Amino acid sequence: MPAMSPDEPRDSIHSRRAILRELDAEFEREMRARGFDPAQAENVALPSGLAKLYAERQRIRALIAEIEGSESEREIGKE
Repeated sequence: MPAMSPDEPRDSIHSRRAILRELDAEFEREMRARGFDPAQAENVALPSGLAKLYAERQRIRALIAEIEGSESEREIGKE
């Protein structure tokens, strides 16, 4: 695995957060367009298009959490 520059994880997390904001907005629009309340996304059976958007949002959230965890571990190691 290539070594990352100190700024690379931060850039990566910022870009993923931007992608997540876009996915969140699209998901909310699509939910409302189909008559769903976005707050109930985890409690209803979603049509395949919405299910794909939901899954992609979850994947991006997991990547962000992983990056944040890596950054925290590096910070702890520096102390």
